[in-house]
Amino acid sequence: MHAEPAPTAVIADDERLLRVQIVARLKEAWPELLIVGEASNGREAVAMVQSLEPDIVFLDISMPEMDGIQAARALAGQAHVVFVTAFDQYAIKAFEQGAIDYLLKPADPERVALTCQRLRARLSQKPDPMNDLLEQLSHRIGGGSLKAREYMRWVQASVGANIRMIPTSDILFFRAEDKYTRVQTAGFEALIRKPIKELIDELDPDEFWQIHRATLVRVDAVEQVSRNFRGKQIVHVKGSEEKLEVSRSFSHLFKQM
Repeated sequence: MHAEPAPTAVIADDERLLRVQIVARLKEAWPELLIVGEASNGREAVAMVQSLEPDIVFLDISMPEMDGIQAARALAGQAHVVFVTAFDQYAIKAFEQGAIDYLLKPADPERVALTCQRLRARLSQKPDPMNDLLEQLSHRIGGGSLKAREYMRWVQASVGANIRMIPTSDILFFRAEDKYTRVQTAGFEALIRKPIKELIDELDPDEFWQIHRATLVRVDAVEQVSRNFRGKQIVHVKGSEEKLEVSRSFSHLFKQM
């Protein structure tokens, strides 16, 4: 009796760090799934799927050269499609029609587990070419009825007795401290009352990563990642002497860096 071959998948997203996160989430939810390729744009994804013939392709909707919907159209019926999107929950109804699934950025472990469960059930069937659905999605996105999520671009924070408006591009990291959250820039620190769990939903996941339940760091402010004497990953941030510890549940973020 022959063992069933392991299911295979290709992941396409123009943000490498987001691909790393999705791969890690998939490994947790579906260890048997083999990730056979990673693409950084739609054209690359189409070529990779046609060459490697995976069972599943995860397509970011917003990619350069060829977006996820155009790529899905080019691959009609060749693989089961899951869209990865930053579009907000209220607009997801369009994705819930037909043999299709979606993941919202940043990838939530419970949602990834549900998607994997659905995919397992669907693998026994032929992939749906989704012609009508892709047409509908194309119109919705092209017509602007699917709005990309608006992320926080400024933080209003207390600096001494004053209130300052701090652009998120100036912030190195956020750190929970007692009843406040510290906002650290290269030049000063400030305090806000908004907790880390609320900030996670309001900040762009391409710009900020959670590395600890009490810490968010701006990705392009990360200078290097080292290990301390206890084997814990430590993030060194440009423009700050502070060293930020990465908790075990977020250590996968820097495995490939």
